[in-house]
Amino acid sequence: MSEDQGYDLSQFKATYFEECSELLANAEETIARLQDGTGTDEDLNAVFRCVHSIKGGGGAFAFDDLVRFAHVFETALDALRSGRAEMSPHVADLMVRGNDVLGDFVRAAQEGIALAPDHGDEVLAHLSAITAPGGAPVAAAKPAAAAPAAAPVAAQETPYKTYRIRFVPTPAMLKTGNDPLLMIRELAAMGDLEVVTDRSRLPSLTEMDSQASYLSWTFTLLTDKSKDLIRDVFEFVEGDTAEISIEEVIGAVEGDGWGLFEPLATAPLATEPAKAGSGGEGDGWGLFEPLPEATAGTQQAAPAKAPAAAAAPAAMASGGPVHTASIRVDLDKVDRLVNMVGELVITQAMLGQQASGFSVESHPELFQGLQELSHHTRELQESVMAIRAQPVKALFSKAPRLVRDLASKLGKQARLVMSGENTEVDKTVIEQLSDPLTHLIRNALDHGLESPEERIAAGKPVEGTIHLGAQHRSGRIIIEITDDGRGIDRKRVLEKAVEKGLVERGAQLTDEQIDMLIFAPGFSTAAALSDVSGRGVGMDVVRKNIQDVGGRVVVQSTPGAGSRFILSLPLTLAVMDGMLLAIGRERYVLPLTNIVESLRPAPQQARTLVNVGDVLTLRGEYIRLIPLHELFGIKNAITDPTRGLVVVVETEGGDRIGVLVDELLGQQQVVIKSLDSNFRPVEGISAATILGDGRVALILDVGAIRVMGERLLGHNAEAAA
Repeated sequence: MSEDQGYDLSQFKATYFEECSELLANAEETIARLQDGTGTDEDLNAVFRCVHSIKGGGGAFAFDDLVRFAHVFETALDALRSGRAEMSPHVADLMVRGNDVLGDFVRAAQEGIALAPDHGDEVLAHLSAITAPGGAPVAAAKPAAAAPAAAPVAAQETPYKTYRIRFVPTPAMLKTGNDPLLMIRELAAMGDLEVVTDRSRLPSLTEMDSQASYLSWTFTLLTDKSKDLIRDVFEFVEGDTAEISIEEVIGAVEGDGWGLFEPLATAPLATEPAKAGSGGEGDGWGLFEPLPEATAGTQQAAPAKAPAAAAAPAAMASGGPVHTASIRVDLDKVDRLVNMVGELVITQAMLGQQASGFSVESHPELFQGLQELSHHTRELQESVMAIRAQPVKALFSKAPRLVRDLASKLGKQARLVMSGENTEVDKTVIEQLSDPLTHLIRNALDHGLESPEERIAAGKPVEGTIHLGAQHRSGRIIIEITDDGRGIDRKRVLEKAVEKGLVERGAQLTDEQIDMLIFAPGFSTAAALSDVSGRGVGMDVVRKNIQDVGGRVVVQSTPGAGSRFILSLPLTLAVMDGMLLAIGRERYVLPLTNIVESLRPAPQQARTLVNVGDVLTLRGEYIRLIPLHELFGIKNAITDPTRGLVVVVETEGGDRIGVLVDELLGQQQVVIKSLDSNFRPVEGISAATILGDGRVALILDVGAIRVMGERLLGHNAEAAA
């Protein structure tokens, strides 16, 4: 089927490119394990399946350049996985480059642009050399690999064999309770499966019996399973309700010189033509979808997508089916669903507000219904948030290669340690993290880690360590990038800041304030401009992207010992649990996850200390009191802590502060509305929300309030002096 026949392939192409993106990412992550020596044979098989799937789909859409490169890449991978060539650091690096070039071809096909005629030719030549005699190290136990390329290798040299399977159900098979789809999925779990559907027995729609089976299939399976295991898949249908034939295929279709079978990539199996009026091209009209990833037709077969790399080892070991169900949905549709859930939360709050004038005794059904509505709304909100949640693993998977490539370029030795890769966060937040993480890792390598000579002189291991971690803390996601390098040279940073006019000469800054200067636009301490650093744009991008999603950056550095960059981000940008506060006539929302406790202090608990200000004595600990009415200029608010309430909150860094409020109005779920996009940034405020009575309440930013409180103390001290 082609577009010039009047069919629109845009939807199918979009699905193909989405799958390519996932396959390329999986391949990159898997190749990284092969590079560092922790990979297994199954990892090599997983990379092969990724390239094979991309090639098969590309052939269906006639992306000739992509298919040409993928075929050579695939052949090289098969030589490695079958033992005809050995894995080595050079070959692993070549696989990385091959995956990059394959990604270039995919993007070019997606954007409809033409790459240079020689694009990837160098990598292509190296990949071809792997399968050429003497072109790559060959395992000693495989002397046949040294034979001329035209001589096919005997089938017994590799555990993989190719089988052609004919599956013809009788019309009554469905009535026995047997489902062909389950059998096809079980075959797919055994290896690389390609499917051709025969619809020649399909009657017209008016003559069709919904309980009869009309379709039949021809499969080509590349697997290490035995013929008996394949036949076991059809154990309950063979003979009585279906005709089964299984034949081993010997020889290569495309003549790759190794005797490996390239099933149906360029030589589709012939099937009887479909009867007129039996449906549209292929089986994509809802008649039958053998596999979610397969695109089968009567004249051409496309490869069925192999099981995901993570699930492949168990499936290949047991030969059993892998049952997974998924659906691709545009993110815009999920966003609309999230917005509707937000509006539902607001409506539920409004109903609760209206019902506050009634008593439970007079309207028990009303209050029971409101409780059930609140419960179901929360479950719905959590379910929708789970749809948007993704592990940061996909983001972290790019870091090992970045560290390897940049360390090699800078002449440094570095080891990357990662933790918390499965920590989940909203997809929108993840999309904003890519650039910040890249810049922070580059900064740690370029400015943080010393050269091998400097590390030896300082008594450190030659190899520096960079730690990239993620975790949930206080209802937010915390991402840390830590290095054991030289730390921030605060004297040099301050001199550069004065030189660029960012700080007045003679100004007295704290260590924390000096550290934060590195995020100023255009700031750089690099001695010379290079392709790694010197332009002063990287750290500015970090702060801007993090602030755009309501996050903050904290820097902790110890000269000579290293630096730690802490990114604190919201788990979601849609809905949160909060405590509604009253300060004067104003209403504010405090994130529930930040609250430790609330109390009305006794007179002996509230006191004022010199150079510290108002504090609260709580179980032997001094906690700084911050009057919110002073920070935001609120009139008619309670100023005496013993008459109001103190809410003890915890910041992302673990510090505790107390905020003085008039009263707590209750806990409720609120919909987050961005101030940046709807108004402008406001210091101390992270976002806004709409209450049940229609009023707007501001959501407090605990970390920013702590900073504002310290600044207020400084102003008060200057005024007193």
